[in-house]
Amino acid sequence: MTSVFEEKNISKAILRLGLPAMLGQLTTLIYNLADTFFVSLTREPATIAAVTLCAPILLIIMSIACIFGMGGSSVIARLLGEKKKKEAGTSMNFCVYAMTISGVLTLILGLAFLQPLANISGADADTIDHTCDYLRWIFAGAPFIMLANGFVHLFRSVGLIKEGTIGLVLGNGINIVLDYVFIAILGWGTAGAALATSLGFACATLYYFVCMIREESKGNPLVPWTPKRFSPSATMIRNVVSIGIPGALITVLMSVSNVVLNNYISIYGSGAVASYGIAYKLDMIPILLSVGLSQGVAPLVGYCYGGNDKKRMWDVVKYTILYGILMGAIFTGVFMLFGKPLAAIFLQDNALIQQTSHFLTILCLSAPMLGVINMITNYFQALGKAIQSLTITVLRNAVLFIPGVILLNSFWNLNGVIAAQPVVETILTIICILMYRRDLQTGNQ
Repeated sequence: MTSVFEEKNISKAILRLGLPAMLGQLTTLIYNLADTFFVSLTREPATIAAVTLCAPILLIIMSIACIFGMGGSSVIARLLGEKKKKEAGTSMNFCVYAMTISGVLTLILGLAFLQPLANISGADADTIDHTCDYLRWIFAGAPFIMLANGFVHLFRSVGLIKEGTIGLVLGNGINIVLDYVFIAILGWGTAGAALATSLGFACATLYYFVCMIREESKGNPLVPWTPKRFSPSATMIRNVVSIGIPGALITVLMSVSNVVLNNYISIYGSGAVASYGIAYKLDMIPILLSVGLSQGVAPLVGYCYGGNDKKRMWDVVKYTILYGILMGAIFTGVFMLFGKPLAAIFLQDNALIQQTSHFLTILCLSAPMLGVINMITNYFQALGKAIQSLTITVLRNAVLFIPGVILLNSFWNLNGVIAAQPVVETILTIICILMYRRDLQTGNQ
């Protein structure tokens, strides 16, 4: 663990931490695309639209895991930088049990309010049955979805980077295989896609528990899983939750903003929703890779902060931002050149292919900016600066985005709705740079 966090070569340290996280995010993206691809084989826009409408609900479930996964990761990394291994292990134990309890509660409440949630998501007469089928199996797997997503962050914070990535890749790989079986062979449609997702996360969760048992048997004080180590203090809970909630709100508010967006796009018909769903899934490639890069190096930032190695911490942030901008620029160029062939992988209708390519060209304009926004957000989370992190989150998904969708729709209709993302990301990039510079100048690191 220390060999990773104490690597002197900054670029090498970023790659060692960032690449596995990016690989994990890439497999997540592949399974999302596989879901869409296999569902698209039904050749019914309503089924593709249903998967798109359910995406915000799935993100909300994952966001609850972020409270304890990302919050715990930030706390644990800083504790390790301060050489407090016992406290770090106790924090890990608390987060695992908190995610388990939260998952069971989500399962119960989700199934109890299934129909209202489908309606809130924007389902209409054409998509309501497909939407309910998908949500039913997603809620059934909620405990595993939460645990698997939270474990990824927790494992990175204690140096189990390889294990964290393997679990994510394993779960997503199983999901893809089951997608083929349940949708292409058995014809279960959206229900099959959701069941495959839940079973994939269940397998990943099992793998993570096996890793925890193995590490504890080896005497690793950072990975205790037995109930005997469940002894959270009020201070620990407050530290984890105060950082985890802004991290979770990133996903929650993204889901809320996506619900608003989906409702506006649905005004223009299920074809528009299907086109946007494909374009957004493709645009998720640079989004998730940028998220993986910044989340991967976040424990290193927290470790440097805990060890009071500020210069190294600033270098990590600077180089990560530069790599993120370069990566985003490359994807922008690729999507502009090859939008139609990429859309044709998922769609057969020429009008929808054209529309999807157009949407993708608009959405990808924000890709270079993600390197700035995601890294600065994770920087504040890693340092335990909840207010700054929360500010960026609220600005991004509520204060700027929702009014942006409404305003731009009134001016340019559907094109305006789609353009809300790059417009908001441009404004937010400037805000993030100003916040980061102010933080450096005040010397509060």
